[in-house]
Amino acid sequence: MKAAVFIEPGKVEVHEMDKPTIEKGTDAIIRIVRACVCGSDLWWYRGIAKREANSTVGHEAIGVVEKVGADVTDIKAGDFVIAPFTHGCGHCAACLAGFDGNCMNQEAGGNGGYQGEYLRYTNANWGLIKIPGDPKSYSDEQLNSLLTLADVMATGYHAAASAEVKEGDTVVVMGDGAVGLCGVIAAKLRGAKRIIAMSRHEDRQKLAKEFGATDIVPERGDDAVKHVMELTDGGADAVLECVGTEQSVDTAVKVGRPGAVVGRVGVPQKAEMNTNNLFWKNIGLRGGIASVTTYDKTVLLDAVLDGKINPGKVFTKRFDLDHIEEAYEAMDQRTVIKSLVTVSEV
Repeated sequence: MKAAVFIEPGKVEVHEMDKPTIEKGTDAIIRIVRACVCGSDLWWYRGIAKREANSTVGHEAIGVVEKVGADVTDIKAGDFVIAPFTHGCGHCAACLAGFDGNCMNQEAGGNGGYQGEYLRYTNANWGLIKIPGDPKSYSDEQLNSLLTLADVMATGYHAAASAEVKEGDTVVVMGDGAVGLCGVIAAKLRGAKRIIAMSRHEDRQKLAKEFGATDIVPERGDDAVKHVMELTDGGADAVLECVGTEQSVDTAVKVGRPGAVVGRVGVPQKAEMNTNNLFWKNIGLRGGIASVTTYDKTVLLDAVLDGKINPGKVFTKRFDLDHIEEAYEAMDQRTVIKSLVTVSEV
C-alpha cells in the first residue's frame, strides 16, 4: 500500500509499505477515504519537534472498515467511520469522565499512518465513530465536514467546552487557523451571543464571520487587549486559546473578565508560564487534548448530519496522496488554511 512517511524536516514522501494487519482483538483495519494535514504536523515538519525518520504520519481520517478483531463488537466490516486520533477505550477512568483524549489504555503503534491507504486502528470498538450509510451517501462538502470530526472540529469544540461557553456569552477566539475557526463554530453552537475573532488575515476573517464571528480584532498584544476591552463591558465571559504561543496565552488571560475561563487547546510552545495574572483576576484555565470520540458521539456528528455546522470549509485546497509533500508545503507557507488529502474514491 501507499503511505506518507517522514524523511527529514521539510521532506515527506509516499512509500510502498506492507498493508497493516490485525494484531490484537481490539484492532480494526480501515481503508482510508480522506485524510488531511494538521497544524501540529508542522512541528516535526519544521524540525521543531523530533520524529523518527521513515515513520508514517497523519492523525485525521475517515474511511471504511475492512476487518475487525475478535473483541470488536460495535463496529463491523463495511462500516463508514471517523477515525479520531485519541483511540479511547471507553471504559477507563478518563474515558468514563469524558476525557478520551487522555485515555489510560492508548496503545503505541496505532496512531500513525492516517495519511495512507490503510490504517490499523487500536481500541476500535469504542474509539471509532460510525457514520450512517457509506461514503457515497454524502456530498463532497459533507465528507469534508465529517473529516474535521477526526480532530480539528472536536479540538475547537474542546476549547469552547473547557471555557464553559454558554447561552448569551461573549467569547474571544485566539487564533485564526483551522482550530480557531472551528472554535468560532463551537462557540456559536453552544449559544454565544457575541464572538470576537482575533485575526489579521482577510480570507480567515471572512470565514470566521461566515462561521458566526460578530467582530474581528486584527491587533496583537496590548493593542489587542485594548481593542477587546473597547468592544466589551470589562472583558469576555470565555476565551478560546487556539494558538499555544506565550503571547497568545498572555493575551487570552488579559481579555477575560474577572471570573472568566480560558479554554486552552493550542499546543504549548514553551514550558514556562506566568500564572499570577490568573490569580489576580480569578481567571480559570482549562483545556488540553480534545475528547474527540466523546464530542462526536454526543454533539458533533449530529450537528454535521443535521446541517447545523459545516466545518469542512476550513479545507481550502485539496491534494491526492501522491502530492502529499505539496500539501505540507502549502500548510507550512500558510497558502491554505488546511490541506485536504483525497486518498481513495468513495
